[in-house]
Amino acid sequence: MNLSAMILLALGMSMDAFAAAIGKGATLHKPKFSEALRTGIIFGSIETLTPLIGWGLGLVASQFVLTWNHWIAFLLLLFLGVRMLIEGIRGETDDDAQPIARHSFWLLATTAVATSLDAMAVGVGLAFLNVNIIHMALMIGCATLVMSTLGMMVGRFIGPLLGKRAEILGGLVLIGIGCEILWAHFAG
Repeated sequence: MNLSAMILLALGMSMDAFAAAIGKGATLHKPKFSEALRTGIIFGSIETLTPLIGWGLGLVASQFVLTWNHWIAFLLLLFLGVRMLIEGIRGETDDDAQPIARHSFWLLATTAVATSLDAMAVGVGLAFLNVNIIHMALMIGCATLVMSTLGMMVGRFIGPLLGKRAEILGGLVLIGIGCEILWAHFAG
C-alpha cells in the first residue's frame, strides 16, 4: 500500500468521527479549543487502537469480526443517537436550559468506539496485506484527532444557531452514521 492510499484511508476512517464531533460540539456551550482537542485526543486514541485490535482479530477470527462489526456499530450509534434525541426533545426550552460545558469522558469514548468500528474492520483486512499496521494505525489516529478537533470547532459555530435543536441534530447524525454503516454493509 503506497503513502497516498494510506493517507486517503486514514482520512476516510476519520469522517465518521468528524461528523459525530460536529454534533458533540454543537451541543456544548461555546466549547473552547482545549475541549475540542480533548475530544480529538479521545477519538484519535480509540481510532488508533481499533485497527490494531482488528488486525489482531484478523489474524485469529476474522469471520466473526466481519460478520458482526456493522451491527455492533449500528446499535451503539442508535443508542447514543436516540439518547440525544430524547434529551433534545424533552429538554428545557432554550431560555431555561443549563448550558453544557463539557461532555463526559465515557460519553465521548462510547461515541468514539461506535464510530471507529469500521477502522477495526479495516484492520482485519490489513492483516492480509503487506502493511505496517503500526504506521497505518497511527495515521488513522492522527487524522481522527485532527478531524474530530475541527469537527468540535465547527460544531461550536453551528450550536448557537440551532440552540437546543443541536442535540436533536446531533442524535440524528449519529443515527444516520449507524444506518449508513448498515447500508454500506448490505449494499456492498
